[in-house]
Amino acid sequence: MNPSPRPGSNQSGMRIRSVFDGGEMRREFEENGFDPKFIPIIWKHLILNLNLIQNGERQWEWDKRVPSLPSAAYSFLRSNFTNPLSSSLHSVFHSADNLTSKLLIKLHNGAFVEAVIMRYDTRLGKYGGKPRPGGLRATLCISSQVGCKMGCKFCATGSMGFKNNLSSGEIVEQLVHASSFAQIRNVVFMGMGEPLNNYSAVVESVRVMTGSPFQLSSKRITISTVGIIHAINKLHNDLPGLNLAVSLHAPAQDIRCQIMPAARAFPLEKLMDSLQEYQRKSLQKILIEYIMLDGVNDEEQHAHQLGKLLETFQVICEMLVPFSSHFSVFLSNKHLCSANIIPTATTPRMSCSRYY
Repeated sequence: MNPSPRPGSNQSGMRIRSVFDGGEMRREFEENGFDPKFIPIIWKHLILNLNLIQNGERQWEWDKRVPSLPSAAYSFLRSNFTNPLSSSLHSVFHSADNLTSKLLIKLHNGAFVEAVIMRYDTRLGKYGGKPRPGGLRATLCISSQVGCKMGCKFCATGSMGFKNNLSSGEIVEQLVHASSFAQIRNVVFMGMGEPLNNYSAVVESVRVMTGSPFQLSSKRITISTVGIIHAINKLHNDLPGLNLAVSLHAPAQDIRCQIMPAARAFPLEKLMDSLQEYQRKSLQKILIEYIMLDGVNDEEQHAHQLGKLLETFQVICEMLVPFSSHFSVFLSNKHLCSANIIPTATTPRMSCSRYY
């Protein structure tokens, strides 16, 4: 008995995990003589039929659900994508106030990743002493890897170890699944994994999200990193306009190495030089994430060291998250919380970063 075909596989050996793998789809369309302009049309109709897909329509019929494609394109889609999505929505958990929804998404290989929708009303905050303009908003926190090799001591995902990278399409499919619950305005790469360790897939996924039919603004997409220097050095050229967040968490190299073992490969002085160059090129503020760990990085001396470290930068420390009783520093009235906090006596568990 022949095994069922994997998503995106055919007898010629082509491997595309997801129809939302934009780069691979463009290459296959061009090689088969199809106009790549049809790809966003395919994506649009998949989103329009998302309820049918998530409810497990017994047999997906490409020619009925996606109109006006060349006949050969339907043959291509049928032979390569038995299922229109490579992932499935396994379960959804809503908070009691319905402001947060956690999506547990099952990948084609049986692994799971989380995506979290955070809803908020910008008018509840203040800017310049006045209520902020806007209204209801929804931010999606997405994952870029299954597990993570960074090993940060405060991060639940880090305790899993690294399993595998997501393809660009698997990253985009988190946005697709979330779109059935909310109109997503912002996307933050602050879920499972280190985004810049899956650089190519993350870059391609952002390009898909900012194109048709998603049309997200690059200014509303944030990539958070522990500080992968060689990736930061090329990020602005590849993705101009998006927001960069850095999980700093300590003002000195020895403390960073204590709580973030991967920091040994990225010395703080070289990281700050890289960020300085990034800011010079991008002319954008950098978001600084800092978790205050009791007795580790939360002393008054650390606050002074942090101020000195950042004095030449244009940064937004949305909030230095207080996880100790010693002191807390508020640099603005917004919040920025880092991912997957492991619960201890003084640190409640958080499933995802929150930026709004």
